[in-house]
Amino acid sequence: MANNGSLKSTIAVSLNNYLDAGAIVAGASGLTLWQNYLGLTEVNLGWLNFISANCLGAALGAIIGGFLADKYGRKFIFTYNLLVYMTGVLLVMLSVNFPMLLAGFLITGISVGVGVPASWTYISESSEINNRGRNICISQMSWGVGPMIILLLGMFFAPGGYLFGWVENLAAVIGGSDMSTEAVNVFSSRLVFFSLFVVAFIAWNLQRQLQESAEFEANKAQKTGLMDNIGVLFSNRIAVKTVAYLAIIYLTWNLVASVMGFFQPHIYETAGGVSNETANWMNCIQWLIIVLTTLVASQLIDKVSHKLIYILGLLFALSAWFVIVGIGVDGPVGLWAFAILWGIEGGLSVQIFYALWGSELFPAKFRAGAQGLMFFLVRGLSAVWGLVFTYIYGENGEGFTVAAWCMIALLLISLIVGVLGAPKTQGKSLDQITRERYGDNY
Repeated sequence: MANNGSLKSTIAVSLNNYLDAGAIVAGASGLTLWQNYLGLTEVNLGWLNFISANCLGAALGAIIGGFLADKYGRKFIFTYNLLVYMTGVLLVMLSVNFPMLLAGFLITGISVGVGVPASWTYISESSEINNRGRNICISQMSWGVGPMIILLLGMFFAPGGYLFGWVENLAAVIGGSDMSTEAVNVFSSRLVFFSLFVVAFIAWNLQRQLQESAEFEANKAQKTGLMDNIGVLFSNRIAVKTVAYLAIIYLTWNLVASVMGFFQPHIYETAGGVSNETANWMNCIQWLIIVLTTLVASQLIDKVSHKLIYILGLLFALSAWFVIVGIGVDGPVGLWAFAILWGIEGGLSVQIFYALWGSELFPAKFRAGAQGLMFFLVRGLSAVWGLVFTYIYGENGEGFTVAAWCMIALLLISLIVGVLGAPKTQGKSLDQITRERYGDNY
């Protein structure tokens, strides 16, 4: 097959998405264990979430990494960034106090952010014209595989899990038989982070063997400085309008998706009334639906209208939240209908089109930088929204219907703005898209 080269590089780079989503889920699933082990307060936990891969850490990393990728190359990021990630994960694994844990979460989060714009940019630039959408979908699939595997590991290793006896034995070998119960229990979270360390090491070895993007090499001769690229991005009217368009459709969708990513098991338990184990299994099944739906989308996205798939994804998303308003999730029918509909939505999500269009609609000289800027805005505002959501939702889900209507409003904005501004880029090279939008000077 002529596209084997791009497929191999796509798989290597897509491991970054596994590590991104995996870090978020690993952090969230082990918070209670770390809280009991280190005696952390709710304020401590709030800080861990705020500076993690889910929020500020990734936001800061993205804006730095995007412009670095435009200045020094995509391969530069792949050569060094996962060493930073492994350092952060190692700090978490070995943490014996709160400052170590906080530093580990922050370093891991920054590394996640640094890798995202370079990854999406490289995948688009190394893809054939008729495979860009497919390769972005493959990248998106690893964002589903990561949480699914990390959730399963967390459940199996956790106290009471199928493999906890093995965890106890290993903890005794490494830490001695006089370890406290809390120290043994948190060992399960250390093992989950160790799995991320192993995947990061494999990904780093694969990625540092990649060739530099031909698009970057072709534009390197222009020798524009980092501040020049930032200046051009903000002074070009088309670029600014494109940033605004993509930021709006991604932010409004991500405000919903980020809450679901972090609070979904909690919502299943409090509003749905199911056990913690059932909530985690429902979450795993939902991630499996996301992966399978994305696999189907990868076969269609380069052949079917982008606008049609975009509309379908958001109609499934809206249907999921209308189920909550109409049926409620305090019974198995409503709860499973919501889980399945939201799973299908995840496989056709706005993030696929944000990643695809974000890497198509900007010139190579500030392509990664523009994506980094948008990712910074979206993850940063999502962090704030996560705090606001907890007040709307209430302690025991009493504000869930109000929260649902907020989600519906946000998704409607993403649908309307997305459809009105959807670009026609199928079947065109990145160079052709750039010339049509910006002229021959880019």
